[in-house]
Amino acid sequence: MSKAALFIRHKALPGKREHVRRVWDKHLRPQIADNPRHEAYYCCYDDHDFDVIVVFQLYTDQDAPKQVLELPEYAAYWAEVSPLLAGDSDFRSVSLQWAKTGAVKPSGGYVG
Repeated sequence: MSKAALFIRHKALPGKREHVRRVWDKHLRPQIADNPRHEAYYCCYDDHDFDVIVVFQLYTDQDAPKQVLELPEYAAYWAEVSPLLAGDSDFRSVSLQWAKTGAVKPSGGYVG
């Protein structure tokens, strides 16, 4: 079975990007860190729009993202984060064609 990959773009209400991040830290970060089917997860801040978060996720298989959506942690996250977002988030399923692997140090100094 092939891997699953997603790009997600969240636009927070003005000045609320850090709040969105804290909600993610609270509900989803521990689950993602412990999930062996989550091979990679990159949470990035847009350098030109200070209210935008862009996420890249790589899963071991096509069913893994569906499993995440069914978790109670995801429901709690979505209930708390939705009022902080400026409209719908953009979810894009993509087919990974090539990757260079290796350790990446975040420029923002946040490692987790």
